[in-house]
Amino acid sequence: MEIDPHNLPAEAKILQQIVLQLLQAVEDKDQLLARLQHQLAQLLRYRYGQKRERIDENQLFLFAAQIIAASQRASATTSSEEPAAADSSSSADRKEKKEKQERRGHGRNPLPESLERRRVVFGLEESQRQCPHCQTPMQRIGEDISERLEYVPASLQVIEEVTPKYACAKGCGITTAEKPVAPIEKGLPGPGLLAQVAVSKYGDHLPLNRMETIFERHGVDLSRKTMCDWMAA
Repeated sequence: MEIDPHNLPAEAKILQQIVLQLLQAVEDKDQLLARLQHQLAQLLRYRYGQKRERIDENQLFLFAAQIIAASQRASATTSSEEPAAADSSSSADRKEKKEKQERRGHGRNPLPESLERRRVVFGLEESQRQCPHCQTPMQRIGEDISERLEYVPASLQVIEEVTPKYACAKGCGITTAEKPVAPIEKGLPGPGLLAQVAVSKYGDHLPLNRMETIFERHGVDLSRKTMCDWMAA
């Protein structure tokens, strides 16, 4: 965005937007300068440092590519930041709200409402609820509430699947209830355990041998080969 210092707009919101864009541009240039200084130090070490401290020559081309890409991004960002006249006020409002939020400080974010909450009350004994001056019982007038984030370790459960049997009193036959279809036919794991192993292995990249150790802490012996067979099934 080209700024004419001799012909600045009179609206305060547009001026604030210009200041924010200039600050962002300065921050981008500072980051680019820091990267260039770091790369220059690496090049000087390669040129004048000891042999064991020299970097690979192939990294020089990587540095050059990073410098060109960074300058191109900075130029593209500067050219695309020129706002339209119709959107100038709304963009300034959004930035102003963001500044207000930043000026509030960097306090912790509120905990999600979806988390289960367990209320723990630290009460006073009856002797402590008496006025120390006149010994009159004190009345409850309110409470202070603070939140603490706690971690409840995962646990393993054994689900006993019971299928009752019914027999005809006259000896005609026996009927047994049917169980739902299991993820692995005649297999040990339930769907929750299979999901935990699959997410840990493929989502969190946790090796099966480490999961084997984790399950051992719960007192269950699940070998990595067994879990590997589960994933294959």
